[in-house]
Amino acid sequence: MSANGHPPLLRCVGLTRVFGQGGRAVRAVADVDLSMRRGEIASIVGESGSGKSTLARLVLRLLQPTSGTVLFDGNDVTRLRGFTASRAYWTHVQAVFQDPFGSFNQFFPVRYVLRSALRLEGAQLSRQEAETRMSAALESVGLDPGSVLGQLPHELSGGQRQRVMIARAVMVQPELLIADEPTTMIDASSRANILNVLLDLNRDRNLTILFITHDISLATYVSDTLFIMQGGKLVESGPVERVTRASEHPYTRQLFADTFSLHGRSWHGADGSTT
Repeated sequence: MSANGHPPLLRCVGLTRVFGQGGRAVRAVADVDLSMRRGEIASIVGESGSGKSTLARLVLRLLQPTSGTVLFDGNDVTRLRGFTASRAYWTHVQAVFQDPFGSFNQFFPVRYVLRSALRLEGAQLSRQEAETRMSAALESVGLDPGSVLGQLPHELSGGQRQRVMIARAVMVQPELLIADEPTTMIDASSRANILNVLLDLNRDRNLTILFITHDISLATYVSDTLFIMQGGKLVESGPVERVTRASEHPYTRQLFADTFSLHGRSWHGADGSTT
């Protein structure tokens, strides 16, 4: 239980995913325990191959765990079966991924992409009700509905496409948004816009966000909590202030050092060392 007496919104217990068998088996996620409280932003940080995106897909129920449990708002969702059960879960948990163009059908405009998201709810909305929902979602991510709804994917910038995907996710009013490397394939100015959109949604809608990234500087900018993954294992976790100022694991310290070196600055570790 959390401090307020409610269960964590998300809790993973012993979560493991193995690909392959025998001598070729790879433990992409290995016995991961983590929890998130409602309304927080937490980041899973690690290099390529660390298991962070596999973990995200396990939480989203796009992959079945080899062992372990995913609890959402206290309910075990690990063994969900069938489209109806999955659809119900996806009204509570949505995701955006790193390639916004790949999430579009290039022959259909933004209006079609957004309206299709409403099918998850199974409700029959009038055309006006649907337009109102779509417009509100676009405005929440800083886009003008009148300019965007009729456009095709190739007519939008990468940052605009990613904001449309975030709008599509929030259309169904989820409680948890999984943002898997949402800034990787866009330019620096658009990257800042996307991060600020996520912060605004967290503040304005109390949206819980699980942010997946290889860039620890981005994670520290948006997060309340950091989860550091290496080789499929969770090697360090804690409030962003503690992990930033007094990281305990050598891998975490190396992530900080590499990031600061990339920007031509020195990083001072918890032991006073300078990189």
